[in-house]
Amino acid sequence: MKLGILGLGKMGEALVLGLRKVDSSIELHGSTRTEESARECERELGIPCHTSNRRVVADSDIILLCVKPHQAERVVREIAPKLTKKHLLISIAASITTEQLHVWTGGGCPVIRAMPNTPALIGQGMTVLCAGAKTQDSHLKTAQRIFDSVGRTAVVEESLMDGVTGLSGCGPAYVYLIIESLSEAGVKVGLPRETATVLAAQTLLGAAQMVLERGSHPAALKDEVTTPAGCTIDGLMALEEGKLRVTLIKAVLAATKRSASLRSTK
Repeated sequence: MKLGILGLGKMGEALVLGLRKVDSSIELHGSTRTEESARECERELGIPCHTSNRRVVADSDIILLCVKPHQAERVVREIAPKLTKKHLLISIAASITTEQLHVWTGGGCPVIRAMPNTPALIGQGMTVLCAGAKTQDSHLKTAQRIFDSVGRTAVVEESLMDGVTGLSGCGPAYVYLIIESLSEAGVKVGLPRETATVLAAQTLLGAAQMVLERGSHPAALKDEVTTPAGCTIDGLMALEEGKLRVTLIKAVLAATKRSASLRSTK
């Protein structure tokens, strides 16, 4: 596999490091905007890096588009003449549809849209994929292999991708706010701030891992913690009074709506 990364930013770097851990046979190279940043990437990542996107495409089987959404059309149209049916284009540009990619490439290759989130930077990401019109199962498996190197993957219909953005794409920010709030509460009851932050973060990490590993419904796991006439039920009552459940649902709905609206402005 020859993988070329257009726009070697933080996510591209995370994928390079993740792929190296799982499969050293993959040939990796990429592009950046300036000669200086290209040299820096070569030095830090140990892979060939250029300022020519077309050169990367010519030397790759799979193209990973890691540029910002407003740059996507220009870059894809630039590389379109070099794309063939043997290439696979995977885009992580938020809100850019497979139909747009198909138009910009001139239909020259299969395309996949991916939505990773920032925990991929530490190998704990969640990436959701959807396939374009000409994409086969083998292409999706290849994309999953790439993003599994930095966390977990799932495949959905493209009509659900705005919801994916609102939930897992934006979700880390919601979780950071929850951790911050729990930490502040710890300080309020007398804990040192550093200790309170560790308690809050590790509690969320452990609880999330239980959901993933045990496969139980979160409500069932919640009930395991909630003993009759205990402390937890009082805390849960306070959360319900504060409408935390509804507020989190509204946050996902608002972010989903915004994701959809971004497409109409492109």
